[in-house]
Amino acid sequence: MITLLVHFLIPDRENTDSPAVRRKYGVVSGGFGIFLNILLFASKFAAGLFSGSISVIADAFNNLSDAGSSIITMIGFQIAAQEADPDHPFGHGRSEYISGLIVSIIILVMAVELIRSSVSKIIHPEPVAFTPIILITLVFSILVKLYMYCYNKSLSEKIASAALRATATDSFSDCLATGTVLAAAVISQLSGCQIDGWCGILVGILILHGGYDAAKDTISPLLGQAPDPEFIRRITRIVTEYDEVLGIHDLIVHDYGPGRRMISLHAEVPAKGNILALHDTIDNIEKRLQRELRCSAVIHMDPVMNDDAETMACKTMAADVLSQIDAALTLHDFRMVKGTTHTNLIFDVVVPYHTDYTVEQLKEGIETRLREIDPAYCAVIQIDHP
Repeated sequence: MITLLVHFLIPDRENTDSPAVRRKYGVVSGGFGIFLNILLFASKFAAGLFSGSISVIADAFNNLSDAGSSIITMIGFQIAAQEADPDHPFGHGRSEYISGLIVSIIILVMAVELIRSSVSKIIHPEPVAFTPIILITLVFSILVKLYMYCYNKSLSEKIASAALRATATDSFSDCLATGTVLAAAVISQLSGCQIDGWCGILVGILILHGGYDAAKDTISPLLGQAPDPEFIRRITRIVTEYDEVLGIHDLIVHDYGPGRRMISLHAEVPAKGNILALHDTIDNIEKRLQRELRCSAVIHMDPVMNDDAETMACKTMAADVLSQIDAALTLHDFRMVKGTTHTNLIFDVVVPYHTDYTVEQLKEGIETRLREIDPAYCAVIQIDHP
């Protein structure tokens, strides 16, 4: 059903980087979720009234609150699709993350409430109502929630949406909770053992774990998580396809929401190249990155003496010194400035975030080893991180 809706309502459904397309996916997912949750609310509420089961009526209102979660998801996608304005020059894309975070918080609250009510049931056990209409209603609810989990998970993977992943987790949590009620009712009917409370605690813990993972998925991009390695590979491939570019470094990705990314990087170019021709090449690369990856790019040119034998030999020597200290260390932006009394070796060293050395220890170790090679060498080092 959801596939048909996507097919008919989203003609350009493959353009998942487009904010407008993502909004349509969010509306389809949220609107269908509202319909199914209201359907479940109506069926459970009617079954609860007919059988006199308070727990089923309570579960019906839980589905009504799930419809509210679907509304939150829809609103998040609607806001995220809005264009940039003077107060938000990079757009509103992070609203999608915020809506996912709100749904995650709802999942966590539901898990805590389930654990609390389960402890109460252990202390004060009560027989679980079990009639054919309750059985049919609970099985129907499990199947519907399982379907909602599957389609939300599928859509979240298609458009890489943390908000839809959180919604999928919410549906799976409901599926677990309702399945536990059904299992406890069947076991109670067959054996007389009241395990409803214990099962509820187990499911509550599982839901708590799922809610935590969903919250982490939405909080990380808000805090500024590392970019997707595949995205980095695509940027690197595009930039280094041009013969004028000898290498890249200092690549930074700023994520303002899906489809709204800004990148900056340094491109190494021949120092003796034609500055106007090189600038034209860099402009073309920036436009291509915008066209193919939908990201605004700012590229800084770093001139390097790639045709000077002495400079390249010193660069190789400095790289060897770094590898002797730590194989994970690399360098870039290497320049050599010769004077009458000493020679400045100017370069940046890329240091992993987790290393056994302090910045001061690294600088001192590199400078000492270079002076051992030639006392005239004076290292001017800038420490960078990947």
